[in-house]
This record gives sequence, C-alpha cells and structure tokens, in this order.
Amino acid sequence: MIELDRLVKNFGDLVAVNDVSLQIGRGEFFALLGPNAAGKTTLMKLLTGLIKPTAGRARICGFDVQTQPLAARQRLAYVPDFPFLYDKLTAWEFFRFIGEMFRLDAARIEHNAQELVQRFHLTDFADRTLEGLSHGTRQRIAIVSALLHDPEVFVIDEPMVGLDPQHARVVKDVLKERSRAGMTVLVSTHQLSIAEEMADRIGIIHGGKLIAVGTREELRRQSGAAGALEETFLSLTADAK
Repeated sequence: MIELDRLVKNFGDLVAVNDVSLQIGRGEFFALLGPNAAGKTTLMKLLTGLIKPTAGRARICGFDVQTQPLAARQRLAYVPDFPFLYDKLTAWEFFRFIGEMFRLDAARIEHNAQELVQRFHLTDFADRTLEGLSHGTRQRIAIVSALLHDPEVFVIDEPMVGLDPQHARVVKDVLKERSRAGMTVLVSTHQLSIAEEMADRIGIIHGGKLIAVGTREELRRQSGAAGALEETFLSLTADAK
C-alpha cells in the first residue's frame, strides 16, 4: 500500500532524506519515530506528493505519486502537523467541500460526516465557523475531513497535538479500528507511547536515514536494550550518531 524506493531529498547541501526504502502492507499500523530534524516530515511530504524527490520513487496503492498523482491521492488522506482549514467556512461547509473534491455524492458526504461528527464529539461545533475554534477542535475537524472519503492509506503527522486525553483516545480507537478493517496507517510522532501502544511495526529515522524497522520486540533485540521503547529508541539513535 505504501512503497518507498530509495527516496532521496536534498535541500542544497542538506540531505534531508537519504536513500530510504520501505514497504507497508494493507491494514498495517506503522509508526515513524525520530529526533527533531531527522527527516520525518520531509519523508511524509515526499510520500504525499507535496515535494518532489531528488531521487527515488514513492507509490500509494501501486500508483506513482509523481507520475500518477490523481490516482494516488484518490486513495490517500494526509493530515499534517499544522493542517490548513478554510476559516470562514463552518465545519459542515468544510466537510462538504472536501467530500466534493473527492467526488463523493451528497448522500455519502452526509452519511460519512454525520457518523464521524458524532464519533469525534463535534456536534456542538459543526455549524460554527472554523476561525473561532480551539486548536484541538480544529485538529479533530481535520481528521474527520481526511476520513470522509474512506481512504485506503491514512498518513498523519503528530496526531495528538492539541488533543485532550478523551479525544486522543477517540483518535486512537478510530485509527486502530480502521486499520483492522484494512486501512493502512502511517503515523509520525514524537510520542513513543503511541508507537508502543498501537503500532504493528515501527521505523526509526535519524539523520535522514531509516536506521531500524521492525516490531517492538525486533527493535529491542536489535538495540540490545531491555525494557520500554524509550530505551530502545535512545540506544538506536545514539548508535547512529
């Protein structure tokens, strides 16, 4: 569902992503971890077609993100760490706008939006303009809009930013349910607890390189560190300096 083939991205002399290859299967929940400036966000922008690679390829459901962008994006949802919303629209107007961009008919937009609005506790905010809403509420609206078209691949950068514990639990539950139903989820996060609790596999990126990929137990064996994921992460990133 996600294929990265020797991806490279240079910004002048800076190598932000360095020869990254990765395959993520249908229904897999994959967490991408890394220190600040490790290349996580750049890798996600390459995968979603927001920037062009210096070398290599990215595919979504077999479609090349650069040469077949519409086919890839029809199957993809992306929520960045700071999602852009149209502030003068109400939440409902924004959902209809996003649904129509994905060519959903009005009945499907209404059905999907109603279900998600209730699940994410947005009923009281749905008729209010987005500009007056809190960061956490806007984050939930961004996630709902991304799920509207039932994507096959869901990519999200720092999903819990601004969310209180109740709504963070809702996001975790919905993403895990969807992944069990076949949606591939790629989460980039600094919160090791999310990866430890939810991920089927974890990738660690450091200095633009994907230095380790595996289950929690596989990474633990690779690092030689016993105990929590934090120890594994610190050991592997220290060794990669």
